[in-house]
Amino acid sequence: MAINQRNKVLLIVLGVLVILSIYIGVTYNRLVRQDENVKLNWGNLQNSYQRRLDLTPSLVAVVKASSDYEKQTLEQLANARSRASQITANTTAADYNNYNNQEKAQADVANSINRVIALIERYPDLKSTKSYLYLQSQLEGTERRIKTSRNDFNQSVAEFNKLVRGFPSNIAASFFGYKPKEGFQSNGGSENAPEVKF
Repeated sequence: MAINQRNKVLLIVLGVLVILSIYIGVTYNRLVRQDENVKLNWGNLQNSYQRRLDLTPSLVAVVKASSDYEKQTLEQLANARSRASQITANTTAADYNNYNNQEKAQADVANSINRVIALIERYPDLKSTKSYLYLQSQLEGTERRIKTSRNDFNQSVAEFNKLVRGFPSNIAASFFGYKPKEGFQSNGGSENAPEVKF
């Protein structure tokens, strides 16, 4: 009888260990999927930023070719683009934790583009050129992509954080070293910042 009782206890302990192992394995795989989703969305956001940076020299070239005014504003745009390009080059897709520096640099580019566009508004001949109209359309599309990419990034961070912080998955997350991530947050006062308008 004692052996039979001992076998039951052993089977119960073994069953609990098997269930626990399966749960930890499944939770680990979910954590990995969510972490990779955050990285993917950060990469997509980086891609949208790169598109903005790639269009900036074309905007400067069109404005320079059409007129010879406001050299300082164009230089500020070129410098902001250069700084943002440097941060982008030094940031890998896996380095999404460095997004605050990236966001500040991209905000400088957007503000510089706004100043150039404000100048262009004063020059009707420039506004009507095919090159400018094409760039205007491309920049509008890029800004929409950036907004969508930021939203997707924040959504993936939120899903990851729910898994990392929720019980009982938080036990497996802490065991494997996963910690909550920060999503994109606008800078104070950015709700008053000018938008790129055409």
